[in-house]
Amino acid sequence: MSLTAAASGFVVFLLSVQVIQGKNDWEVTYNSTQICALKGSTVEINCTFRYPSRVNGRNITVDKTFWFTQMNGNVPVDLRTDSKYLGRVQYSCYEMSCTLRITDLRESDSSEYKFRFITNCGSWTGWTGVTLNVTGLQVSRSETKRGELECQSRCHPPGHPFYVWYKNGQKTPKETYFSYYSDYFSYTESYSCAVKEHEDFPSPSVCVNRQNCNRVTYSDRSVCAFKGSSVDISCTYNSYNSYGISTFWFSPERHHHWWHSQPDDLRKDPQYTRRVHVIAGRAGRSTLRITDLRESDSAEYRFKFSAGSFEWTSSLPGTTLTVTDAPKPPSASVSPSAEIVEGSSVTLTCSSDANPAAKYTWYKESRTLLTKDRQLVLSSVQSSDSGEYYCAAENELGRRTSENVSINVKYPPKPPSVSVSPSGEIVEGTSVNLSCSSDANPAATYTWYKENQTLIQEDLYLFPFIGLEDTGIYYCKSENEYGQISSTSVHINVLYPPKPPSVSVSPSAEIMEGSSVTLSCSSDANPAATYTWYKENEDSPKASGQNFSITDIRAEHSGSYYCEAQNSRGRHNSTLHLTVVAGSMKSVAAGSITAIFLAIIFLCAFLLIRRKRSSKQSAEPGERPDHKAQLNMGSAALQRKPAEEPDDLFYTSVSFSVNQEDPLYSNIGSARPNRHISEEEEEDEDGVEYTIVNVKSARAPQELRRQEEDSSALYSTVTKKPSL
Repeated sequence: MSLTAAASGFVVFLLSVQVIQGKNDWEVTYNSTQICALKGSTVEINCTFRYPSRVNGRNITVDKTFWFTQMNGNVPVDLRTDSKYLGRVQYSCYEMSCTLRITDLRESDSSEYKFRFITNCGSWTGWTGVTLNVTGLQVSRSETKRGELECQSRCHPPGHPFYVWYKNGQKTPKETYFSYYSDYFSYTESYSCAVKEHEDFPSPSVCVNRQNCNRVTYSDRSVCAFKGSSVDISCTYNSYNSYGISTFWFSPERHHHWWHSQPDDLRKDPQYTRRVHVIAGRAGRSTLRITDLRESDSAEYRFKFSAGSFEWTSSLPGTTLTVTDAPKPPSASVSPSAEIVEGSSVTLTCSSDANPAAKYTWYKESRTLLTKDRQLVLSSVQSSDSGEYYCAAENELGRRTSENVSINVKYPPKPPSVSVSPSGEIVEGTSVNLSCSSDANPAATYTWYKENQTLIQEDLYLFPFIGLEDTGIYYCKSENEYGQISSTSVHINVLYPPKPPSVSVSPSAEIMEGSSVTLSCSSDANPAATYTWYKENEDSPKASGQNFSITDIRAEHSGSYYCEAQNSRGRHNSTLHLTVVAGSMKSVAAGSITAIFLAIIFLCAFLLIRRKRSSKQSAEPGERPDHKAQLNMGSAALQRKPAEEPDDLFYTSVSFSVNQEDPLYSNIGSARPNRHISEEEEEDEDGVEYTIVNVKSARAPQELRRQEEDSSALYSTVTKKPSL
């Protein structure tokens, strides 16, 4: 009976109870709830499952089925990806049934196994799984029957099987119907047991009376290795007699090469020449190392030792080695092999020469599981699909991975992103960088624009010292052989302090008293400036705003005014001078006439003084000269001359021709046009001197003007009345 068949038959017979778990049309059915298997055997765990054919009008298909014992967070871990089950787990699924097969069972395989299936519309797990207990047989002294041994295990086969017993590694002719064995037990002997028809899974040999009896214990019952590799097969041994011990390894399959039917040391076998090494360790440990393994090395290997007259030639099974071809490294290919453009279809294919046939899995870069098919199809490849891919080929004998294949998807530039550094306020005179970046394959080239003006063909545009003229709208364009695209616009707003303000006054002509005046101020600034008006030597402002109006202006408003423009970046000011002229045009004329009048007064005074000096020099004592002085300036003056002039009165008449609008007359002294006065008064006035000033208008008749021009003589008569 083969190893697999024997183990499976033993296990299946232990317990077979159907367990159904489900909800509505979703369910998992286990054939057994508990299974007990012997260490080193093979076990099969079966289940069936079902699901609705349609959900919400959608056809249901199964995408994945697997078994698990552990969770990674909330995600079940597929047994095939668990390293401790590597090469020992197989799934066999057909329609709605699935079988888990585990070979070379170990006690660490004891666990609860659950089945999970995933569909295109959800998943389902049989949460109460199948409990597997893996155990070995164990020989111990009976606690109830003295002088007997008991073959124990945690799994009790149904019915009443027969047990086989081994003494010092040799099978005894005695078989027991129950698990007890009686004999005369020597302290040099070791014992082992097995269930009949399952002799491949015996218990370890144990000493009944002492711990230094003769026995051999193998570390592994089976070992699998790849062709061309190396393998270590180990055991521990005890000998009652510790003197003259000799050891070696042999293979029962090579018995036809033995001399006299006695096992031969593998080191002497030509098949293993220079490939076999025996390593002796401490505490009775021996290791057989076989290098450069060949398929013909597949066999059972046992250990033999001799001590004095004792020789251990066990019929107990040793360690079985299986040498097989490892799956050759799979090859991965990409179709099409030419340039891959975004939106096209790409197929990745994995192939491997393996026996049994390999199963394939595709991964991307950091072991991201993509599919368990031989081919990975990317129907509409995207830029995100670029990267390194590899596949794994695995069968029950091992797992190999392929070399990486690269998927390099070409695509036009994605919308560029524009960044401004520094990202805060941009101040005049600082350094500013504009950066443009875009995801593209092949890499894009960049062009910067201001409005519609091309600036530079670089991804970086630098303003070493940005100025107000750099304010505006900027954008960049990225381009490669597959297309081009422009970025969104970015507004560069350069902040700067106010420039020197420009000041003006309106009206710009001479400023007369009583009029209105507006002072204006403007300055280029960002942000916009605020304006304040000040008068020189005054602390408090006169006004706020660009315009400063003064109504009913007066002379005290004259002076220097300055305007201050200010924003968050700084301030600047400019000055103007304001001069106010007193009065209107009539005031100016009156002022001019007053000045002329004063001039005439000074002239008359001068002439009068001169006349007095002249009369003093020419006058005789007691004589009363009769002189007349008259300045005749045309007919108008003659007409105004008195009809009778007394001998003791003297008149002076002065006439000026000026361009005045109206004639101006000025009489100096007490002029008496009315002659009806008393003689006494007349005598009192003999000493009075009269001066008549006649200022004629420019509009006088032309004849008078000519007479005046001809009258170039100035006559003056001065009479001084002697004092009494």
